Amino acid sequence: MSKNSEKNIQMENIVSLAKRRGFIYPGSDVYGGLSGTWDYGPLGVTLKRNIMQLWWKMFVDDREDMYGVDAAILMNQKVWQASGHVDTFVDPLCEDTVNHRRFRTDHILKDNGIDADGLTMEQMDALIEEKGIKSPDGNPLSKSRTFNMMFETHVGASTDATSVSYLRPETAQGIFTNYKNVVDNFYPDLPFGLAQQGKAFRNEISPRDFIFRSREFEQMEIEYFVNPENWEEAFDALLADTHKFLEALGLPSEKIHELEVAEADRAHYSKRTIDIEYDFPIGKEELLGIAYRTDFDLMNIQNNAGKSMEYTIKGTNTKFVPHVIEPSFGVERAVMAVLAAAYTEDEVNGEKRIVMKFPEHLAPVKYCVSPLLKNKPELVEKAREVYQILKKKHGNVLWDDNGNIGKRYRRQDEIGTPYCVVVDFDSLDNNDVTIRDRDTTEQKRVAIAEL
Repeated sequence: MSKNSEKNIQMENIVSLAKRRGFIYPGSDVYGGLSGTWDYGPLGVTLKRNIMQLWWKMFVDDREDMYGVDAAILMNQKVWQASGHVDTFVDPLCEDTVNHRRFRTDHILKDNGIDADGLTMEQMDALIEEKGIKSPDGNPLSKSRTFNMMFETHVGASTDATSVSYLRPETAQGIFTNYKNVVDNFYPDLPFGLAQQGKAFRNEISPRDFIFRSREFEQMEIEYFVNPENWEEAFDALLADTHKFLEALGLPSEKIHELEVAEADRAHYSKRTIDIEYDFPIGKEELLGIAYRTDFDLMNIQNNAGKSMEYTIKGTNTKFVPHVIEPSFGVERAVMAVLAAAYTEDEVNGEKRIVMKFPEHLAPVKYCVSPLLKNKPELVEKAREVYQILKKKHGNVLWDDNGNIGKRYRRQDEIGTPYCVVVDFDSLDNNDVTIRDRDTTEQKRVAIAEL
């Protein structure tokens, strides 16, 4: 079996488990779905929140130089005009000339083994013609055109040009528009950062690869404001902190790669960008990026809104518009990486076992509590007592008395529960329980008082 086939099977297994065990469902599934949207089930939403809370703790709560904001999804259309999104936030689109299905041109090339990074739309079209590349349905493709990925809407009762707004395609601009508010209110010392987590929306031409590329997603972004003389030091420090976060997610270091983005491939506002790539089951793809955006965004606001974005160094008359380092994380890509890293197949007592080896601090369920037999009231009563103790302390605790104990263990392995706690007849006499470790399957007796 080829490596690509193995990766495809692993991805299929992860997607299947995610739906079967209540992590992630296709959006609007009961009505046939809506492409590029996903719903998070009881376990998925907890896993997602655990990842986001870990990020917030490491990048905001544990630091003295970070401030949180939560900007509105709908913003004045001038924000997106000034930032360049209205004119330049586009993807190349080509069309099947027979059935009129639409595709991203660079994705068509990638599916045919051609890297399209850095190529113009005309160069991509020329390659498609030269190689005789057809659509996935085997039909000729049209010439490419640009497609703006922002979802347009109207605010208020009118539907004219003045009422146009957009579902934000990124969270960054909400941070930049609040920079002056935070400086005026808190006057933090440079360097300092503003952090935000929230929804973003992109009308992707061809969403694909499970939750990796979707039309509605969440971002975790920081805009870190610095004296331009010290940007390199700040860049390196944030890059190091990013690797610490990825380690805390339980991602194997050998699957994490830094890509120094060449000048020709960087966004026009960036003087340096590093993409952090990860070996997903779908291949090596971008997990997050860190960009040195210079003063591009603040100067856009200053020039277009007519309000000074200058920062005055405390106790001096030194004024300048700060430069920005931006670490940008996609929540769904982090979730997908964590799922892929955790998914494990092994054998226990000669039987195949699927186990999600989440780091304990990310696991959606911390403990599962069971009575050995559910038809013995005394065991159930004691198990309920233990369940309430753990539930009050840890929150994410599950009760399971369905089926025999072996089946319960397998279910908990598949959702990544680190510890299964079982109350048996010895528990009634000794006031202790059996705790079974997910990864080693070893069991030991622990006093209830020590839980």
